[in-house]
Amino acid sequence: MLTVDDLMQGCGEWLQGKGRDNDIVISTRIRLARNLADFPFTSIASEAEQRQILDRVRDVIAASPFSEQLLYVPMEELSELDRQFLVERHLISRELAEGQGPKAVFIDHAERFSIMVNEEDHLRIQAMQSGFEPEPTWALINELDDYLGQKLVFAYHQEWGFLTACPTNVGTGMRVSVMLHLPASVIVKQIEQIFRSLEKLELVVRGLYGEGSQALGDFYQVSNQVTLGRSEGELIRKMLDVIPAIVGAERKARQFLLDEGSQRVHDRISRAYGVLKTAQIISSQETLECLSLVRMGVHLGLVKDISIPLLNELFLYTQPAHLQKVVGVEMDSADRNVERARFLKKKLGTAGPMG
Repeated sequence: MLTVDDLMQGCGEWLQGKGRDNDIVISTRIRLARNLADFPFTSIASEAEQRQILDRVRDVIAASPFSEQLLYVPMEELSELDRQFLVERHLISRELAEGQGPKAVFIDHAERFSIMVNEEDHLRIQAMQSGFEPEPTWALINELDDYLGQKLVFAYHQEWGFLTACPTNVGTGMRVSVMLHLPASVIVKQIEQIFRSLEKLELVVRGLYGEGSQALGDFYQVSNQVTLGRSEGELIRKMLDVIPAIVGAERKARQFLLDEGSQRVHDRISRAYGVLKTAQIISSQETLECLSLVRMGVHLGLVKDISIPLLNELFLYTQPAHLQKVVGVEMDSADRNVERARFLKKKLGTAGPMG
């Protein structure tokens, strides 16, 4: 039977480096918020009621056609380290990781989707795909939602739509989120202009780990801000209209860097690569910033013999919880910074020279 530790064997669907525009779009994620009509929202439900919710959902999923491809993880049985590990893999939210009581997550073996139980809402269903793939991602999550909706009675109002714990999710309960890598837009100082344009379109920009997190390594999550009065199709179409424009702007910025200052940008990328290969102590934030530049360098043809899969592995496995699981011991921040440098030197020791 698959365990949380078995997830260490790979990077998961969202970091496969495949799909449309994968040089700039890391992944597409769609999340649906659902609540069972017979129970109060999680925040005011008793522990016994939360246990009933979990048991009911577990029974439905156990009888589903996709049950055999799912790992069931009760949060009560997880260490703090394993909870953070699942957050770093984008399989659970920080809220679920920090919560107490009867909470759980069902994880697809290929990490294409997960179903959180008793987070802010009774159910948070999310599907993920590499690259810019809103339509296939929607097809996957819609199939899951349709099945669960046939077996469970969701809280639904004829006028308002799906009822959720947070008013901003009322309606479709749907959040479409696209993770973008925009280092050139940051370097040429266009990123604030992009953010202002997105705000006017009712889209919000968040950091690497969603709401309340900061942007690290020039990775940003763009998602819809409003669900009430918008259909699922409208939310998908908005992303299909907007994201290609951001991708185009980033590509132009990258070309500008090559045309106007190829030596400077090459030097900047070379320095980042050198830090990753030679540092004795390095934080997770500095690692992400350096990996961000090297990743852009690979796509610009300035870095040779380093694959995107290797960079994705480094991106994930240098994060605090992953690094501790690689080493097999829990460490404080200072020790992690030393161990991270060792891990990077080991992994990059056989990588080829800069182009």
